[in-house]
Amino acid sequence: MSEVKVKMEAGWSEALSEEFSQPYFRQLKSFLLEERQTYRIYPPGPQIFSAFNFTPISAVRVVIIGQDPYHGAGQANGLCFSVSDGIKPPPSLVNIFKELNTDLGIPIPIHGNLEKWARQGVFLLNATLTVRQGQPASHHGHGWEQFTDAVIRTLSKQCNGLVFLLWGRFAQAKENLIDSSKHHILKAAHPSPFSVTGFYGCRHFSKTNALLVEEGHAPIDWNINNI
Repeated sequence: MSEVKVKMEAGWSEALSEEFSQPYFRQLKSFLLEERQTYRIYPPGPQIFSAFNFTPISAVRVVIIGQDPYHGAGQANGLCFSVSDGIKPPPSLVNIFKELNTDLGIPIPIHGNLEKWARQGVFLLNATLTVRQGQPASHHGHGWEQFTDAVIRTLSKQCNGLVFLLWGRFAQAKENLIDSSKHHILKAAHPSPFSVTGFYGCRHFSKTNALLVEEGHAPIDWNINNI
């Protein structure tokens, strides 16, 4: 499988080692190899596991769960809701920034790269880690969901006092994977333009920081303007 290599931070690699040897994961790698023969796949191979490499498992403090990588050229960078430098922020991300501005008074960022959040312990996980160009949800049902569910269970089991932000019904369906007796769960509508009225006013950014301080952690600097 020379074309599909799992290059992941050592702590994550150890924590998820059993998953890599499972039949479903081997089948997933074969599927990706076949897909690459015909389609352009996003994000680029080296960025598929960016969320894990920017945010080691020992550093995770906050978890945001997305659904699918962006499927437009140059958009996806391996962090949910984030886009690569030079790419116009998509509508859901713009709405996240609007809530951030209302909640904490942070100016609307001029770019959509969320690496600064990831480097502070905000684990930006998509449930499906790859997609065909121009075909949303095209890699659903091929093993990624089984893998990322295992990731969420691992976080729930091995960590304490995390803040999970579950935006929309898809993310909220993952709530049963999280031990609510040891973690914090904040829920709101998805920031998509179709449901954003239920997202606005959630104040999840200030609430997250308050919970982190209660846990003895430093708050997140949500301002990415100076990345």
